Order: sequence, then structure tokens, then C-alpha cells
Amino acid sequence: MTPTEENPMDSDSAPSNSIMDRSLDNDEPIDMPDWKNKKKHVFILSTSGKPIYSRYGSEDKLVTIFGVMQALVSFVQSSNDTIQSIRAGDTKFVFLVQEPIILVTISKTADSERQLNMQLKYLYNLILSILTSTQLKKIYEERRNFDLRRLLTGSERLIDHLLNFMSVEPGFSLGSVRCLTLDPSVRNGIRSTIVATCSKIKKLVFALLIGNNQLISFVRMEKYHIHPVDMHIIFNLIDSTESFKTAESWTPICLPKFDPTGFLHAHVSYLAEDCQACLVLLTVDKDIFFTLSEAKQKLVEKMRRGNLLEPINESMSQAMIGTSSIGIPELRHFIYKHKQTSHYWCPKFEAPYSTPEDNERIHSLYRKLHEDIQTRNLKLLFEQFGTETLLGWVTVDLELYVAFEPMILKDTAIKSINKILSWVKKEEEKLFILSDSTF
Repeated sequence: MTPTEENPMDSDSAPSNSIMDRSLDNDEPIDMPDWKNKKKHVFILSTSGKPIYSRYGSEDKLVTIFGVMQALVSFVQSSNDTIQSIRAGDTKFVFLVQEPIILVTISKTADSERQLNMQLKYLYNLILSILTSTQLKKIYEERRNFDLRRLLTGSERLIDHLLNFMSVEPGFSLGSVRCLTLDPSVRNGIRSTIVATCSKIKKLVFALLIGNNQLISFVRMEKYHIHPVDMHIIFNLIDSTESFKTAESWTPICLPKFDPTGFLHAHVSYLAEDCQACLVLLTVDKDIFFTLSEAKQKLVEKMRRGNLLEPINESMSQAMIGTSSIGIPELRHFIYKHKQTSHYWCPKFEAPYSTPEDNERIHSLYRKLHEDIQTRNLKLLFEQFGTETLLGWVTVDLELYVAFEPMILKDTAIKSINKILSWVKKEEEKLFILSDSTF
């Protein structure tokens, strides 16, 4: 089989009148309620004002908007400062200036400026994963007015998908990834099989097995580690690229937290038609596609003989554990982060969070709870609202964010926390990858 190439390639102030709104009103092609009423816009442009990306609408029809954003950045820079955010009523304008590009979000959501900034940083890292920081800077050093869309053609789906992914995936805010729930004997068997099959392949840096945006197994070269941000970049690439399902692929990818200046090469393939877990083998050697392809075939044969494919299928296809199965009546939902591994787990959303609107609302509340604890350096935060009670608890080993029924007493909530911790401790070998594995 021949390889296929994939190229996925606070200084706050509130103006008396929104300069963005004035420019919208004067630009007829985008003066439409549907466009203006979106809760969150995202724009990417060069520092010279050249459009690169808009979440909604055509960049070519938004030239005025891009010009205004570039002018705001330049105006503040002329005073030896950097613009970070502007608040106008319920609208937040958040800027991330990363020479030679500017990223901007205009949001009417409940997300704070800090959270919006984090999302823009993910988008910047995504662009680096396609181009590398070295290539990006070189392009604009040689041609200041270069149209970066020429190099990002086909990669808009990655940006679109990442924006949607971040709105429903708590791991982005937590700096963690979720693991597929597996019996520890199965997980150990998968890990041992990967190590036995791949340990003699020179310059193989990482091996990841992924299913349903969850980590099944991870093995690394000794002395090297992978950051959760880079994991999310990989997850986003896999989940947004349908062509990976039809053929083995050989894909250059930069992992910005690992090395923003250069590419790794990823052999990406799904295990088999009867097991839709995705294997990602990352190497610094651009000439070993066929070596990795052969290793993948051997790995699948060994896993099949060891009866390891069926348990993966069962876990990927079965419904997630619901909160009601945990046996704590006053508990509605929770998110548990295992800090040592940077893995998290949560049950599926059930009533009263079963609709998309309520699901989005509780995600937003969790993000705010997490931010309040982190920015105020708290160990415990207990907040009661008319719709639910939230409790956040942070120790050296864990982070726990819990939603209870609204009228619960604090003492009862604390007792419920102990029950949650007891349940997680009993199940942790299924929920998390506790042992680190190297080639």
C-alpha cells in the first residue's frame, strides 16, 4: 500500500461606541442579522491586516472588519503596549497577538476573557501544527502581505472542528484528556503488545491508540513526553479527517508543546474494519512509512490473537456510565481530574442536563467554577444557585467539580464528595492510564 499525504496543514477598555458595530453597519455584505447575532465570532489575520480565517462568512467580504482589528492592535502597540481585551456591554473582544498573526474572538457567551484567550491559544497551536513556527515566521519575513489561506486551504475543517470541540470537551479547560474505560488487564495487554511490536523501530517517538476521542493506550520514547495540548491537536486531527478511515496515511504534524519549530511524521491508520480504534505512530524519520505500516499489521495480528480487539469494540460501542449508576441520589454530575496523569473522567450527562442547551449551560458553569478556583487559588468553593449547587475541590492529587441538586446542604455535599472519591478509587484502574510506558 502506498502512503497518502494529508496536509492538515490586560489592557481592558470599553469604547463609548462599538467600533466593530459601526463597521458592520457600513459594510452591506455582512450587515445581516444571522451573521451579527452569532454568539461567538473568531477571526485570524496577519499583523499587516491580511485576512486568514473567519468562523462565519467569507473573509473577502469582511475586509473592513479585519482592517479595524489590525488598526486596534497597531494603535495600542504604538504606545508600547499590547491589546488584550475590550468589553462593550455583554460583548467581549479578546485579542491574541502572536507575531506574525493576530487572533481575535468576539463573544457574547459566558466564557471569561481568560477562557477565550485559552481558546485562541489552541487555535494558534493548531496553525503551528500545520506550518511550524519556523515556517510561519519565514513566510512573513519574505512576504509581509502573503495570503496564508493559500497554505491553509483544506485545513479550515480543522479550525471549525476545534472550535466546536472546545465548546463541549472539558479536557481543554482542565489541561487533560479522557481515557477509554477498559479493564486493566486489557489495557496492560494492549500496552505490552505495542511495546513488543514497536520497541525496535528506531526514531519512533510516540505511539497512541485512540477511540471516540479517548485515549486507549500511550507509549513513548524514554525521556520524551507529550503535553495534553498536543494530544488535543492529534485528537482534533483524527476526528475531523474522514479520509483516515479509508487508507493508511502519512501526515506531517508539528506538536507545538513538544517542538514548535519542526515536524514529526505520523503514520495514521484505523486498526481494522471490525475495530475502529485509530493508531497514531509518530516519528522523526520521514522515510519509514512502510516500516510503520508493517508494524501496524503485526500489532493488529497480535492483538487479535490476544483477544484485545473485542474489549475495545465493546467499550467504544456501549453507553457511558451515567450519574444515576453511581448511587448518590443528590448527585447530578461531576468531573474528576487525576492530576498525576493529566487524565479526567466524568459520567454521561443525564436529566436535567440531557438537552444540548442544558449541556452547554453546565459546561459553562464548570468552566467558570474551574477558573474561579484557579485564579483565586482556592482549595474549596461551594456555590448555590436556583438551578443547582456547584462544588469545586482541589488537592495535590486531584481536581473535582460537582453539580448537586440546588437545595443540598454543605455538610451533605461534603459527605457526597467522599462517596465520589471512594467510587473513583475503586474504578480508577479502568478509568485512567496509571502506569507510564516506554519503548
